[in-house]
Amino acid sequence: MSTSGGNTAILAALGANLGIAATKFVAFLFSGSSSMLAEAVHSTADSGNQLLLLLGGRKAKKQADRAHPFGYGRERYVYAFVVSIILFSVGGVFALYEGIEKVKNPHPLEVWWLPLLVLTISIALEGFSLRTAIKESNHTRGTQSWLQFVRRAKAPELPVVLLEDTAALTGLVFAFLGVSLSVITGDGVWDGIGTIFIGALLVLVAVLLGIETKSLLVGEGATDEDLAKIEAAISSSPEVEHLVHLKTMYLGPEEMLVGAKITLPAATTLTEIALAINAVEARIREAVPIARVIYLEPDVYLPPIATVADARAAGTQAE
Repeated sequence: MSTSGGNTAILAALGANLGIAATKFVAFLFSGSSSMLAEAVHSTADSGNQLLLLLGGRKAKKQADRAHPFGYGRERYVYAFVVSIILFSVGGVFALYEGIEKVKNPHPLEVWWLPLLVLTISIALEGFSLRTAIKESNHTRGTQSWLQFVRRAKAPELPVVLLEDTAALTGLVFAFLGVSLSVITGDGVWDGIGTIFIGALLVLVAVLLGIETKSLLVGEGATDEDLAKIEAAISSSPEVEHLVHLKTMYLGPEEMLVGAKITLPAATTLTEIALAINAVEARIREAVPIARVIYLEPDVYLPPIATVADARAAGTQAE
């Protein structure tokens, strides 16, 4: 997947969150709403999230060197993991703390209309950001469900922004309900309850994203579809007698490592082996373009031999 779509969604979310964070802090200062404070911290954390995703994408473009011979593609996974765990969790824990404090020590809201106005505008802006993320994701999602897309995507930016915007929009609804109920009932406890819901939501999203990005960091193999294409490219090659085993791993969202052991005819010369490997590599790259690093180990197929004595006899006969 190209990073252009991910960057478009990140920049849209960054612009929205910077403006939203500033207005939420102003609304909190005038109203004293804990929901507004939690949402302001949430939007600030989201802005930091987007900056980290952009930084990770930039660092991932560094050329391979002696220390990192396979390149820096996984930098994007590292920064996505930082976003999913640290920033989301910090925002979530802070919101939970603020909500619990507000429930224990409730106080009426001042200038109640201001947080409601800010929340209404924020919902519209977050909706625009989420719409942009959905539009960019649809370019690569294909027929997958949204859950499958988040779980299977190898480029972390779009799933992170999608979940982030969804959590932000849902959190705004919680804050709107909390503030509204506080205004209607005159009881500030509802504002605290809304804040607790926002914190729980952020922690849940953090855990979900952490699980998915951890899997990418550990090293995921090719999807079933790409694996089938690679196997077909190797097995259909006239130079190859048999595919012994095949292993794949993503070096980054746009680069895959392929290692395979293949058997060639016993009478093949060294030159023929080299030409055969080059031909098979070309077929693999044609089938799966992101398979850029390929290692093929040539071997000669021998039928199973029952005993060591049979093996020695077979070797003697060959001589």
